[in-house]
Amino acid sequence: MKISAARDLTFFNIAKEAAERKGIDCIGIIDCQSPPVLQEMEELLEAGVMEEAPGGGLRYGRTTILLGSELEVRDPGLGPCHLLVYMPDFKTMREFSRFLAAYMKNVSLSSQRVYLPARGLQGEVIDRGGFVIPAHVFTPHKGMYGIACDTMDELLDPQHVAAVELGLSADSSMAGLISELAPFTFVTNSDAHSLSKIGREYNRMLLKEPSFEEVRRALLRQEGRAVTANYGLSPQLGKYHRSYCLKCRHLLDTEEQHVDECPVCGSKSLTRGVHDRIFEIRDLDEPLFPPHRPPYIEQVPLEFIPGLGAKTLQKLLDRFGTEMQILHHATFEQLAEAVPEKLAQAIILARDGRLELASGGGGRYGRVKL
Repeated sequence: MKISAARDLTFFNIAKEAAERKGIDCIGIIDCQSPPVLQEMEELLEAGVMEEAPGGGLRYGRTTILLGSELEVRDPGLGPCHLLVYMPDFKTMREFSRFLAAYMKNVSLSSQRVYLPARGLQGEVIDRGGFVIPAHVFTPHKGMYGIACDTMDELLDPQHVAAVELGLSADSSMAGLISELAPFTFVTNSDAHSLSKIGREYNRMLLKEPSFEEVRRALLRQEGRAVTANYGLSPQLGKYHRSYCLKCRHLLDTEEQHVDECPVCGSKSLTRGVHDRIFEIRDLDEPLFPPHRPPYIEQVPLEFIPGLGAKTLQKLLDRFGTEMQILHHATFEQLAEAVPEKLAQAIILARDGRLELASGGGGRYGRVKL
């Protein structure tokens, strides 16, 4: 979650939405280095609205909030890259914020550049008991492979990378074409910039309890903990799935894997799509699925289904409780009792991966064709 993206994205509102509407056990918020966010956290703790979880993170009802920060690094000769860092508790995050203030122009803002080498930042996080995940690794907008570098060790120490975030425009099969990613746990995170987008992607984990330490163990596959499923957006719906011509605004949704110029106007001014970038740097012909790799379960969030507006969504939520229950468990007959049969059928088709999709690209989401 990115608090700075919308006015209603307060720390409390995110926790409430995750716990009461989405049915999420554990959610990360990645603006926690910001002094105003730290102040809100402190007030919530002092008021007893939240409490510190024994294994790290803050607890609100049944939901644990992991305290994170999305930071930008840019090493000499490489492109910019976003990293997700998570700290175990409020005190450590507050101390980390004070440290960052000396290396950032404005520590209150989200996704700001840190004027430190990437490995130096990694070391600072690890020394404080935190962990690092490269964010939306394939996207042209500050993804590690998307723009920063071709291999991970050009930028980061792979030994101190807890997991790899796929981003909305890629899935496990696509990432499996790059052999150096085989040892890493993949995570599918919402990257939500509004309350409604919380949970459009999420992970199922085998944990003893929802806490910072248990999540870390799951990412590192320690002591029987693990990520057991990735629930991800259908990659075609992602904003950067295919390449996009900036001159004539043509989406290059072709069978060709290597696209260097627009087939319509000939321009080389392209926003490189995730699909095309992966095929540019891959070193495998077929995706590799190591034994630890869990299933990637494609989902089409309810907001993408044409005709399913806010009132209809609320009717479904009143009936079934959470979006996850609607998306993955309610039967056609149950859905049809709450909404028109056409919408009920669309939800079932989305669940089964049988909807026709138009690819996204150039910063625009893909769409469902009905």
